[in-house]
Amino acid sequence: MDYLSEIEGKQAHDPMFLEKMKESSSSSSSCLCVPGPVIVGAGPSGLATAACLKEKGVPSVILERSNCIASLWQLKTYDRLRLHLPKQFCELPLMGFPTGFPTYPSKQQFVDYLEAYARKFDIKPRFNETVSQAEYDPTLGFWRVTSVGVKGKEMEYVCRWLVVATGENAEAMMPEMEGMGEFSGDIRHTSLYKSGEEFRGKRVLVVGCGNSGMEVCLDLCNHNARPSLVVRDTVHVLPQEMLGTSTFGLSMWLLKWFPLRLVDRFLLIVSWLMLGDTARFGLARPHLGPLQLKNLSGKTPVLDVGTLAKIKSGDIKVRPSIKSLKRHAVEFVNGTTENFDAIILATGYKSNVPSWLKEKVMFSEKDGYPRRPFPNGWKGEYGLYAVGFTKRGLLGTSMDAIRIAEDIQRCWKEEAKHRLAFTNSLLHQSSSL
Repeated sequence: MDYLSEIEGKQAHDPMFLEKMKESSSSSSSCLCVPGPVIVGAGPSGLATAACLKEKGVPSVILERSNCIASLWQLKTYDRLRLHLPKQFCELPLMGFPTGFPTYPSKQQFVDYLEAYARKFDIKPRFNETVSQAEYDPTLGFWRVTSVGVKGKEMEYVCRWLVVATGENAEAMMPEMEGMGEFSGDIRHTSLYKSGEEFRGKRVLVVGCGNSGMEVCLDLCNHNARPSLVVRDTVHVLPQEMLGTSTFGLSMWLLKWFPLRLVDRFLLIVSWLMLGDTARFGLARPHLGPLQLKNLSGKTPVLDVGTLAKIKSGDIKVRPSIKSLKRHAVEFVNGTTENFDAIILATGYKSNVPSWLKEKVMFSEKDGYPRRPFPNGWKGEYGLYAVGFTKRGLLGTSMDAIRIAEDIQRCWKEEAKHRLAFTNSLLHQSSSL
């Protein structure tokens, strides 16, 4: 099926469409009419959607601002990172992990898997193209997507469907702290942290007690740095494995048979038996259970990979929220002041959708997430879709990608039937003349 002919038909019969296309051609940008969807982002979400579409016979174009697939994994993660969930919960649709991979693949193994995935489905993103604007044009009945290349050259893509696959982790979140410009040491986000080797022997303050913050602290310990961890809020810390299996896998199995609150209670009892009372070490638990909190707020519990033992031994110090930064020190809200050589911000990421997508119905302008909660946030109006915004990791990504491909395929087939019927009608008329 070819939407180029549909555009040509509009050009021939719609003066307003013709005027719009003239406006595009008169600008400095080039224009390309895409027969299938344009996918913004070549991370796991974009790759999964492209593969599912290809399997159904629908071509797509992926636009990626970086120079590689999965740029977050390849360029912005620390060296010791491994998948926190077992590999069977992190597979993309249509292709599993190699049998020789460990239960928790390393960063490089996951990247290798994604590159093999792209090769298998012949996915070739257009790299170094940053989407600056995407907007639905009601006159054309198509999306107009503008990208900017490395040399500032603009390209406009005209497409029937637009898939937003930039995900939850598009931009690093940098908190504002009093005295930030005064601190003389190194301040960096975890997206710029690779290894504790460069901090050997230094006093390092890690801000944020999620999975990344906890694991960075452990990595610093293993490289003989002296880390402290700022815990600004309550947090659920669970063992990565319970009763000989992954905590996540066990939770998913229990939820098939028991209500969520009962599963939460079980997880907390086993965690207490295995880890003790984490509040004694400055890690107070929220009032809501880990699964209930995840469902309501998207806040993921920490799966401990050894950090808690270092906290218990005193190798990692737990500190309260920061009040202000000084030249060589940090003042905390409890009135204490300590000297530090560096600060690592494990403060997470955010969506960047509002900065380029000119649309206010499907996506919230406040946080860049779909307004409708999971599992209904994947589809908008006029052929707009979202993948990777479920706050449910790669499992949620796979579910979105499958739904999107099925929905677009239905439209693709229906419009192909209409086109075939129209073509047959013309042929019949011409033969009867």
